[in-house]
Amino acid sequence: MSQTSSFESAFKALPLVAILRGVRPDEVEAIALGMYEEGFRLIEVPMNSPQALDSIARLAACLPADALLGAGTVLSVDAARKVKDAGGRLIVMPHADTAVVRAAKADGMFCVPGAATPTEAFACAAAGADAVKLFPAELITPQIVKAIRAVIPTSVHLLPVGGVTPKTMAPYVQAGASGFGLGSALYAPGYTAAAVAERARAFVQAWRAL
Repeated sequence: MSQTSSFESAFKALPLVAILRGVRPDEVEAIALGMYEEGFRLIEVPMNSPQALDSIARLAACLPADALLGAGTVLSVDAARKVKDAGGRLIVMPHADTAVVRAAKADGMFCVPGAATPTEAFACAAAGADAVKLFPAELITPQIVKAIRAVIPTSVHLLPVGGVTPKTMAPYVQAGASGFGLGSALYAPGYTAAAVAERARAFVQAWRAL
């Protein structure tokens, strides 16, 4: 499967990125497998989580081949390469550092950088980003998403991230959002695998009802 089709296949299956900030290596497999069963195919462990690279390595070993996993809060080229060495294929960033985007793509990974303005979104797309994370979504309203979508190519996936819940997705989708990154409304430290699976199910149902 090619780079592009691998990302696009996972995205088409369910364009929701699970953000497991704070997850521990000893619990990550059960949590991720539960989300996979609910339909999630895009999963990231932020680099500021406990032993994040260990968790990524465990996910690389346990998740089916059609899952695309990696790291979030990737701040440098060096960090992106460590994610690849751990078995991750997905690089998610809070910022629009095009050097990291280009390095990740050159290393055969998929990259979703963060942007808060049209200028940043265009720069990320030009650098080869597979999607653009609109962050923080608490500041990037559906009206702003609509304005960005009006000028950026339709081939560029726009993913609001930050404070998204099943009840707040519809206005963003109507404004042109392609999917979402999901944080504490899906997973927060202390949630059991069963609780996360229940929340994952609610998100999937809400998405499919749009």
